Amino acid sequence: MGGAVPDQAPYEELVRQFSAFGAVKREMRRIMPADCQSGSAAVLTLLSRHGDMRMSKLAELLAVDMSVTSRHVAHVTERGWIERFPDPADKRSRILHLTPAGQAQLDEMFRRTTQLLAERLADWSDDDIGRLAQLMGRLRDSFGDCRTAPPAQTTRTPART
Repeated sequence: MGGAVPDQAPYEELVRQFSAFGAVKREMRRIMPADCQSGSAAVLTLLSRHGDMRMSKLAELLAVDMSVTSRHVAHVTERGWIERFPDPADKRSRILHLTPAGQAQLDEMFRRTTQLLAERLADWSDDDIGRLAQLMGRLRDSFGDCRTAPPAQTTRTPART
């Protein structure tokens, strides 16, 4: 006989909450500047957080292929939010650099998001907001870095004897 099956109800409720969380994400996207798509925001955020980098590194951090990364980079470059410089180590490669205009755009997105959260969570205590942030960080940590995880195996090979 196998072990006891854990109660699935708490996990089922989490699935329902994750599905409903789409409304929160849509509202946050709605307040963003019209010319700053979510992919553009991610590019700006990563360059601000990690500094100058090659497009291949950006694609890895975004966890998307190079064609998608190229579209995002073209979008933010056209707006003057990033610059591309030749890589001194490899002239065929480019280094992506966040411009002051890009930092200003990122600051504006952060301001808008912070304001929305302050409005929507005005009736929450500081302790509740802190607990939510802590639990969201813990949830993210429980999943680890999905970008570097090996692909899940879908079939098992029988053991040889």
